[in-house]
Parts: sequence; C-alpha cells; structure tokens
Amino acid sequence: MNGIDISNWQNGINLAAVPFDFVICKATEGTRYVSPDCDRQIQQAIGLGKLVGVYHYVNGGDAEAEAEYFYERCKGYVGKAAFFIDWEERGNKAWGDTSYLKAMAERLAELLGVSVDRIGIYASKSVFPWGLTDAKTWVAQYADMNPTGYQDAPWHEGAYDCAIRQYSSCGRLDGWAGNLDINKCYISRAEWEAMVGGSNGDPDSLIHGIDETPAADLAAKVLAGELGDGDDRKHALGDRYQEVQSLVNHILTASAEDLAAETWAGDYGNGSRRKAVLGPRYDEVMAVINGQAETEQVYVVQSGDTLSGIASKYGTTYQDLAAKNGISNPNLIYPGMRLVVS
Repeated sequence: MNGIDISNWQNGINLAAVPFDFVICKATEGTRYVSPDCDRQIQQAIGLGKLVGVYHYVNGGDAEAEAEYFYERCKGYVGKAAFFIDWEERGNKAWGDTSYLKAMAERLAELLGVSVDRIGIYASKSVFPWGLTDAKTWVAQYADMNPTGYQDAPWHEGAYDCAIRQYSSCGRLDGWAGNLDINKCYISRAEWEAMVGGSNGDPDSLIHGIDETPAADLAAKVLAGELGDGDDRKHALGDRYQEVQSLVNHILTASAEDLAAETWAGDYGNGSRRKAVLGPRYDEVMAVINGQAETEQVYVVQSGDTLSGIASKYGTTYQDLAAKNGISNPNLIYPGMRLVVS
C-alpha cells in the first residue's frame, strides 16, 4: 500500500485530490501543541474510506505526561485510526534515552487498552530502536532528496523488516503542489485495521471539540490579565485550563536560557506576539538571545533560498546547517527563519 504522512505544513490539503491508500496525520507534540488542521485532515480521510493514523511528536520531559496528552487529545479516534509515536532528535529533550520512548509506548498502549504491538514507532533507520518494544516499526530512510512519486521498490527495500517505510520527504503527487512524505506499507489492510481497535475510546472527545487558539496566545492573555484569576480563569479557558496554565507556569519559572532556546525554535513568535507571550520575562530572554546573536553568525532566510544554497554560501553543508538548527526536513525552510551558520 502507498501512503503519505502529513502535518500542519500541509494545512488545507484536499485529500480527495491526492492518491493514497493510507495517511498518518500529526496530531500532537509535547504537552502543549495540537496540529490545527489535524481533525479536518482525519475526518476527510475517514470520509474517503482510507486507512488513517495519528502521530505524536516527542518533546521529552515526562513520558507518561506526553502519552496522556496524546491519548486525551485523540481518544475520539480510537477505533478509527492507528496510533504512532514520532521519535526524532529535533526539540526532543529525551533524545538518546530510549527508556523514555519505551515508557511512553507502554503508557500509550495502556491508555488505549491494547498491547504494545498495536501501536507504532517512527524513527530514522540510522537510529531506529530495534527490539525496544513490540510496537510496529515505521522506518525513515532516503536514497536522496530528489523529487519522486510513489516507488514500487524503494531504495534498500528488503534490507530489513519494517511495517512501514518512509522513503522520501520530497514526494510529488497529483493534488498537492508541495513536498509530501511518502511511504510504502508492508502490513496488510487487515493488520492495519487490527491496530485501529481499542477499548478506551471516547467518540465525543475529538480534536475539533477543542478551541484551536494556540496555547501561547492564550498564555499571553493570561499574562496580560485578560482572563482573570482563579475560577474566572478556569471558566474562561474551559478544558484548555491545565494546558495553558502549565505554559504560563513554564514561562514564569523556566530559565532565561531555556526560554531563549524555545524562542529561537519559533515557539513564541516574533515582534509584538513574542513580547506578549513572554510577558514579564521578555527583556530577560531577549538579553540572552541578543548575547547569543553577538557570538553566532545568523542568516535570515529569504524567499527562494534553499538550505543547500545557504550552506554553499557559507562554506558548509546542508547536513551541518540542519544539525545546528534542529531541522529534520532540509526541504522545509521558510522566509524569515533565522539560521545559525557559524
């Protein structure tokens, strides 16, 4: 079976126009992020009669809390979608600690009411945690970064066993003008459908039932005093209260260095939005950022730039720039993005 995995980078994609047998949609990340377009993507795929999966991008911090956040946001899809955990280095404080991944997988399976072999784990072939759990293996390995359509026999096919192989992040398919991650699935439709089952679903709890205002913007309102205190704040935030209050507490108590790193990563936006989100910590955090900028050479991405082109300009490689800046997909850079180049 041929399929794609998508996130908010493909916001607005019309899946009815794209050829695929299965789609895996990014739903959540860490304990503060829900992909804004996730539910629309999932509902359209279900309506088309396609096989569907949802995935959570690991940030590190608390394995059980991440599993619970993923489950709570997506339990409405139990019985409709397979669940996957995305294990990558970028933005992952637990990177290298596979016991964290194991604990998260086991907790997620427990919450879903299934055995671990009925969820999946995604990671790059070079670092894949083979044998860590019985979870289905979703392996990323690319021959190159050239645009390609679906392939009958992807590079290195058969060199190792896996349930799903992601073989390009430069997929080009009818119905979408940009790049797509494309995959080949080696398990049967029946095996996929067995992953979809679970005993702990809640059809009334779907991502689209949650206010999709970014948590950072709601935190800014809290810090500005717009949502009151105590019960008034709880009432205003409803089922977003714990999520938003957790972010507010983080902004108020985290080190300036941690907040600066998160700001560099784009978590808190730019300009007036950044100032509002960081609230009373803004000047302190910006002092750290400005100090870093004095010791690091930074390039601001312009329209038409490519990572390889920028690398050539500064006498380095796109792989080095990707590693320095936590870029998991070298084809996804955008105007205004700040890259450390030396």
